[in-house]
Amino acid sequence: MRFVEGVATVEEVDAFVAAVGAVADETGATVQVFDARYVVSETHLRRAVELADRAIERGENVARDRAVEILLYAAGRRQIDDALAMGVSAGETAVVAVVDGGDESEAAARLRDLFAPRQTLGRYDEERVREFFDVTDAELATVDGDIERLVCERVALLNVEK
Repeated sequence: MRFVEGVATVEEVDAFVAAVGAVADETGATVQVFDARYVVSETHLRRAVELADRAIERGENVARDRAVEILLYAAGRRQIDDALAMGVSAGETAVVAVVDGGDESEAAARLRDLFAPRQTLGRYDEERVREFFDVTDAELATVDGDIERLVCERVALLNVEK
C-alpha cells in the first residue's frame, strides 16, 4: 500500500475521477483519492482498507467497487452519497490517495502527475473532522484529545453497525 499526497486542482470532478479511474484500470491498482482535510492519519486509511477488505472477503460489502468500499469505511458511512464528502471537489484541494495492489509504483507515479506535491497526511482540519465524524467535547476529553483514536473507532464501528 502506498500513499500519494499533494494538491489537486480540479476543474471538473467527473473528469478528475475518470483520470484517477484510468490510472487504476491501467495499473490494476485500487486507487481512492480523499480530501486530506478529513483524513486524520495514515492509520485512519490503513484501517479503512483492512476493514473494507475484510467485508469484501466475507461478502458483507456495501459497494461493488473496492475503492468505494474503502471510501465508505474511511468515512464511517454506509451511504455512498454521505461518504463522498471525503472525496475530491472542484477547485484546489489538499488530497491523499490510497494506492493498493496491482502496479503500485506505476499508479503512484501517474497520480503524482495529477497532483502538485505537498505533505497532506496528518494535516487535517480538526473542526471539519469533528463535525463530519460527530466527535463531541466529552468524547475528546475521555481520550485526552486524541481525535485519531475516535475517528478510527468510527471507522471500525461501520462494520458493527451492519
